[in-house]
Amino acid sequence: MTPFFLLLLLVSVSLTLASSHDYHEALSKSILFFEGQRSGKLPSDQRAGWRGDSALSDGSEAGVDLTGGYYDAGDNVKFGFPMAFTTTMLSWSVIEFGELMPADEFRNAGVAIRWATDYLLKTMAHPGLVFVQVGNPISDHNCWERPEDMDTARTVYNVSADRPGSEVAGETAAALAAASMVFRDIDPGYSQALLENAMRAFEFADTYKGAYSDDPQLRAGVCPFYCDFDGYQDELLWGAAWLRRASQNDSFLDYIQNNGKTLGADDNINEFGWDNKHAGLNVLVSKEFMEGQALSLESYKEFADSFMCTLIPESSSSHIQFTRGGLIYRPGGSNMQHVTSISFLLLTYAKYLSKSSQTANCGSIQVDPASLQLQAKKQIDYLLGDNPMNMSYMVGYGDRYPQRIHHRGSSLPSVSSHPQFIACKDGSGYYESANPNPNPLVGAVVGGPGEDDVYEDDRADFRKSEPTTYINAPLVGVLAYFVANPNAGLVVT
Repeated sequence: MTPFFLLLLLVSVSLTLASSHDYHEALSKSILFFEGQRSGKLPSDQRAGWRGDSALSDGSEAGVDLTGGYYDAGDNVKFGFPMAFTTTMLSWSVIEFGELMPADEFRNAGVAIRWATDYLLKTMAHPGLVFVQVGNPISDHNCWERPEDMDTARTVYNVSADRPGSEVAGETAAALAAASMVFRDIDPGYSQALLENAMRAFEFADTYKGAYSDDPQLRAGVCPFYCDFDGYQDELLWGAAWLRRASQNDSFLDYIQNNGKTLGADDNINEFGWDNKHAGLNVLVSKEFMEGQALSLESYKEFADSFMCTLIPESSSSHIQFTRGGLIYRPGGSNMQHVTSISFLLLTYAKYLSKSSQTANCGSIQVDPASLQLQAKKQIDYLLGDNPMNMSYMVGYGDRYPQRIHHRGSSLPSVSSHPQFIACKDGSGYYESANPNPNPLVGAVVGGPGEDDVYEDDRADFRKSEPTTYINAPLVGVLAYFVANPNAGLVVT
């Protein structure tokens, strides 16, 4: 092939890959989604107008105020473990990529974070206790009703010295510490309160070690939905790492150095999500090593490199599974949570590498930041419509997107259009209907297609059609990056 035709080929490939997506629109909608998940008394500037006030007595069973926060997915339960992780990832999104956000979306992201942190502070308000859940998931999942009509048991669950929950308390510490960085310049007093409560949460998690799902009473409430499947040790390191980042207190660096091995830091586990923090921990902690501030943390970069290598086709590592259409795929349902969280880690690690003029060591090859950025771009473009189904998996984005998501409030008529009470089983007809949801939950990203790249748009198939807060939280940071860098990783010669 002549140099001239090779040049034309390279230009053609680059132009083919160049983005045709409106990342600003997708970012705006990914944040708007959180308003549809709000619990409690809604503010006057609520934009998701089909929602109304709900769960205004949460906590009363235990004599405490636990109103507010977010419903995790398409149900009406407030699960503390994934809500705290959602808060951590929303905050990390703003910390790393907030400066790239348009001003209005930066503000909206801060509002979304504060809706969560205001609630998390309430869960920490009573010494010796951390409240970890509101709502009986069995009775809730037995009904198909609007959150505004909810009449199922609002059971309150907590952890204590006698009933530890290091994973929830550790993740709460991470969430509050990360959020304290977001509000440091915006509201210094609030930021300080978040940091102080993060330290309290971490002390509780570390002093009273144990998994909350090991307790029979708690297990009945949190399992099988958000059991601690992978142990609480990673959340202790994760919480300490965020407190180190937020406070720069050497005691948390000492904690990581002195306890890393016993808490499983050497377990090179290539996962990241609400239950397993290992890959995210390695990326987060490696930053300090790459900046030359803590050479003892070198192993975290090695493990972070190893994780990145599983995503690079040219590396000799064993690889994470992809669908034929190119989507990261893990069995078990709600697959887009892996797509968005891993894409976030790709971009964040690329940022750290770039700032320190380093690469990821994948044995026989060195992987530069642009390669990681390109991998993330491929995933997000697939999510937004560049896929075998030619559909966006974000509600309200693009010409074709899911119409029948597994979500109670979205699938039932709004209170304004149907003021009459809809009881527990009276919503079944809407659940079973083939009609599109009457209230589009704009910005919601569903679980996504199966291993075969096929999506049926079936409300009953919750593994594919249910959105979650922890799918969207890391996506906010990813989309903010692509707003400013729409063709990241692409080189036109």
